[in-house]
Amino acid sequence: MSLVDAKVRDRMIVALDYPNVSAAEALVWQLGDIVTFYKIGLELSIAGGLDLAADLIGAGKKVFLDLKLHDIGNTVERATAAAAERGVHILTVHAYPQTMAAAARGAKASPLEVLGVTVLTSYDDADLATAGYRMGVTDTVRLRAEQAREAGIAGVICAPTDAAMVRAILGPDGRVVTPGVRPKGADVGDQKRIATPAQAIAAGADRIVVGRPVTAAEDPVAAAEAILAELAGA
Repeated sequence: MSLVDAKVRDRMIVALDYPNVSAAEALVWQLGDIVTFYKIGLELSIAGGLDLAADLIGAGKKVFLDLKLHDIGNTVERATAAAAERGVHILTVHAYPQTMAAAARGAKASPLEVLGVTVLTSYDDADLATAGYRMGVTDTVRLRAEQAREAGIAGVICAPTDAAMVRAILGPDGRVVTPGVRPKGADVGDQKRIATPAQAIAAGADRIVVGRPVTAAEDPVAAAEAILAELAGA
């Protein structure tokens, strides 16, 4: 087990970005008690990850279901309610006002934390302009964080480079979770707006999401331990 306490371990979410459940299960088994929180995204969900989510919850782990829901209000509300009933800890929706409001209704008084995805960490101003957005990344993230607060959801997903601004908008009780986290010297990959684990926490993130720096590491256990040690000192 990790030498850091449970509260620190709970701040690191390992992304199970695998094409099949067996590969994801192998990593979970390898990491053991070191990791308490896992993210299951779209790829793994389609490949059987929803059953894995139930198994992880049954084993006492926390699950972040990263489905980025965006549909008509009734569909989002009912899907969110289903996630809450199954003990999911975090569920993502796209940070559009109607979508977030519907998810808030679906979560109701459950422990489920609904987080609105602001702007993906692989996007920059040029990507938003190409998609037809009139605002750049900073202004778009600011607007969506404000709308998330108004919708009554738990918080948002944002790049670590936006965390300080978002924290100021949401206040101390809002949830700020940051993907795009890379330990110093790690491969950036397809991410454009990144920070180290310590930088993300210092900027106001409650939790960080880490994928390839752990899952693609030669020694995933050592990689996870190193990130936890950095978080403990942040």
